[in-house]
Amino acid sequence: MAMETMEFDGENEKPKLNKYALGCAIVASLINAIFGYDTGVMSGANIFIKEDLKLNDTQIEVLAGTLNLCALLGSVLSGKTSDMIGRRYTIVVASLIFMVGAVLMGYSPNFAILMTGRCIAGVGVGFALMIAPVYSTEISSSSHRGALSSLPELCISLGILLGYISNYVFSKLPLKIGWRMMLGIAAIPSIALVFGILKMPESPRWLVMQGRLKDAEEALLLVSDSKKEAKSRFRDVKIAAGIDENCKEDIVIPSKKTASGGGVWKELFIRPTPTVRRIMLSAWGIHFLQHLTGIEAVILYSPRIFKKAGIMDKQKLLLATVGVGITKAIFIFVAIFNLDKFGRRKLMLTSAIGVTTALTVLGFCLTMVDHSKKQLFWALCLSIISTYTYVAFFSIGLAPITWVYTSEIFPLRLRAQGVSIGVSINRAMNAMISMSFISIYEAITIGGAFFMFAGFGALAIVFFYFFMPETKGKALEEIEMLFTPKGSKAQQRNGEVGV
Repeated sequence: MAMETMEFDGENEKPKLNKYALGCAIVASLINAIFGYDTGVMSGANIFIKEDLKLNDTQIEVLAGTLNLCALLGSVLSGKTSDMIGRRYTIVVASLIFMVGAVLMGYSPNFAILMTGRCIAGVGVGFALMIAPVYSTEISSSSHRGALSSLPELCISLGILLGYISNYVFSKLPLKIGWRMMLGIAAIPSIALVFGILKMPESPRWLVMQGRLKDAEEALLLVSDSKKEAKSRFRDVKIAAGIDENCKEDIVIPSKKTASGGGVWKELFIRPTPTVRRIMLSAWGIHFLQHLTGIEAVILYSPRIFKKAGIMDKQKLLLATVGVGITKAIFIFVAIFNLDKFGRRKLMLTSAIGVTTALTVLGFCLTMVDHSKKQLFWALCLSIISTYTYVAFFSIGLAPITWVYTSEIFPLRLRAQGVSIGVSINRAMNAMISMSFISIYEAITIGGAFFMFAGFGALAIVFFYFFMPETKGKALEEIEMLFTPKGSKAQQRNGEVGV
């Protein structure tokens, strides 16, 4: 089979980044910016919500974690939905759900309505986290797939930063108005995104699954750098979908099972092949470990961390938190420009090692502060530095590559629903950390909590080393071979697979 990567092996220059594909990926990824904003803004808003609605720490934990618990429902529904109505209209659904949730949270006269809005927004999160990287991956060429499919994570980071800035700006308003403005303003970009999405083409790979070959070919011409590249990609997608590569029909009648994504659950859970089992282990294992390194504790509770380290002024706490958002956004940019250069595996291992080291230092500093009767200026400074360092290392690997890698290693027929299960695992772990962090650090001290996260970071290093083959530069239709027992052994001898 002539694969997309092989088509360009003889050329001196790699294909240029298609600007139309870039634009589509950016628009699709904006749904994640709204999610990022909602996550970031809650870290500061919960300070004012607690004061205004007279909530206790348990209620704040539940409020923080509810978004991710409800995202489980959204992620379970999103895979089947995107196989049935398409990737583009699934983004529209996610945007509308976000809009309703944001309006309710902005209105919230009491805790019950605030929780309702948070739950509805959570369902939108489940849809958004699955569909944005899948759409971006499916319109990208192999040479730029890492950059384009990591844009959703960049948008999450920019959204978190905007949420932190919003905290600082709206904190100057009266108490009853400020936090409601922080949460409700997210409805505006949700409406705008619905109109932007409808101007984009559908995923060519989804169109092929529906038998709409002419539409798929036209979409590939738009998102490819040349007709030659589009032709190569079109041939590979047809083969992956079980259609004769020489088929010249504009429309073919796919089986009902192929068109709607039927039979996927059976192939994943009842009769998986050895290749599919290995893909599931790698994809879902990465999602499982991502949040066990404590990112949600840092993003949602960074004001509490800095307060424990010694910063007491509320405005200074929020400013220090803005630094977390800036660091995250900067280093996501670093990842985007290096994913297709250094590859997924090297950046993921570098990220995990850096994260584990930074967590160990942060745990040590917070433990020293906890056992000291006076303020330790050196521990305060080192706590801030290690927090920013942790966020930087997390952002160059664990943050973007989790989504990039998962969305590219599943075969076409399993991709949407396979990724949706990964999102479910991701949100479950996220909810577990966000809803239990306060209780954990009250039980084992805040320093002990970060030592615990460092231990999980060490486990992640081992997992990535043994279960994460490199996918850089491979066509989506070629990646499956990396996970076949025979293929991976042969490629390992040739130095292609790092496991």
